[in-house]
Amino acid sequence: MASHSPQLTDSVQLPSQVDLTKTFFGVGIAGLIASGVGYFLNPYQFFFSYLTSFTFFTSFALASMIMVMIHHITKSSWGTVLRRIPETASSYLWIWGLFFIPLLFGMSNLYSWTSTEYVMNDPILLGKVPYLNEPFFIIRQFIYFGIWGFLGYKLHKVSIDMDRTNDWGLTALLRKVSAPGILIFALTVAFASFDWLMSLDAHWFSTMFGVYFFAMSFQALFPALILITFWLHKNGLLKNTITKSHIYDLGAWFFGFTVFYAYIAFSQFLLIYYANIPEETLWFYHRLEGSWSIVTYSLLACRFIIPFALLLNRDKKHNKTLLIIVSSLIIIMHLIELHWIVMPVLHHSGVSLSWLDVTTLIGLGGIFMGLFFRRLRNHKIVPVNDPTLAESLDKHYHQ
Repeated sequence: MASHSPQLTDSVQLPSQVDLTKTFFGVGIAGLIASGVGYFLNPYQFFFSYLTSFTFFTSFALASMIMVMIHHITKSSWGTVLRRIPETASSYLWIWGLFFIPLLFGMSNLYSWTSTEYVMNDPILLGKVPYLNEPFFIIRQFIYFGIWGFLGYKLHKVSIDMDRTNDWGLTALLRKVSAPGILIFALTVAFASFDWLMSLDAHWFSTMFGVYFFAMSFQALFPALILITFWLHKNGLLKNTITKSHIYDLGAWFFGFTVFYAYIAFSQFLLIYYANIPEETLWFYHRLEGSWSIVTYSLLACRFIIPFALLLNRDKKHNKTLLIIVSSLIIIMHLIELHWIVMPVLHHSGVSLSWLDVTTLIGLGGIFMGLFFRRLRNHKIVPVNDPTLAESLDKHYHQ
């Protein structure tokens, strides 16, 4: 790096006093034990709650991975100082995939298409048997997590190798992995969303559902990065590395994908509403009756209208308090939206919250965040030898 280039002045190691690995693992194990008790008390509720919580945390890991790959193929520099966070969040998907295994044992509780008798008496489901059958479903999950696990591990490992060797030639390897990786990622995430969520109501189908799942996941990623950045700053980490300009950029991406999410979600609704095909409209109909309608309209208000209005003004993207509030709101609404997608299949008449919703969230969340901090503490929290780091550090606006 040239002598006139900006230099890192912050510590790039996670100090032991802010290492939350053991805390998160402890909380996660306690939550999973409590959830295990719930399985014996109410297996149907357990599997639906577990699926919601698992999908919630997996969506952040997947959104992190696509952000890293986009960063590499565009040779972007603005987010280099931030990149280690999403790199870390997607690096342990090969381990995280093990937590999908309980859902394989609950397929008969979750998915009506696993019942041969039910399928044989339903001409619509009979036509879907080549895709919706248990052996093929299980094989697909191994394919998904195999691909995601490889991509996440490889992108993280090569980036860490660059820290150690200062070999800028590795950036070419990162692009070679990312270019086909984005295409494969898009296909696997779309089909995973079909498998996990759309096939809960096997009659319903939407060709936009894969993009819809991506849009809602990617919108939720930027609030998560904003909150992690503020947490780092609160603990005296990366204060001179991740600056107000970088946080503004995260806010701008957050705003942009709020609009993109709304566009995709509304387009999906409008196409189904306009076509007026019973198998398609019933999915929305069930979510527009009873107490589910309150959730539906809350999503419209809290996931689009409020963040859109608050983040529209340029200056608001510099307001720390506002960013924390809006970011927290979107992450909560992301969980609620996944609950809204999953739970009407089990609770047709209206919203019905269960303590298992909480214990599975705490259990899986503790493990997910424990894995995150365990990986983060073992390596530098900024890619210190990345060729675009100097440009990222030098980034500023005339404010």
